[in-house]
Amino acid sequence: MKFFLFFLFLFPFSSYPVFSQSNLLESVKKNPGEAKNICNKFRELNSKGVSASENEAIDYVSKRNKLTPVNAEIFSIYVIGLHCPDII
Repeated sequence: MKFFLFFLFLFPFSSYPVFSQSNLLESVKKNPGEAKNICNKFRELNSKGVSASENEAIDYVSKRNKLTPVNAEIFSIYVIGLHCPDII
């Protein structure tokens, strides 16, 4: 019984990241102009030898979109996948 109650307590919290990731993907799909601006910033960083997965790029996305670093990284992956696959 304790296990069942523990599971019920954790279940709503464990599903939250899934909804969060879905919302991030939708925001990328609905704002292609914003995504292209981020792509341009990634290209600028790439020209300086900075990868889109490095802290400098993730911090930029995090601050620009008011996201946690983890969500900023997920957001960046979506942006790159949908709008700028040439980014490294």
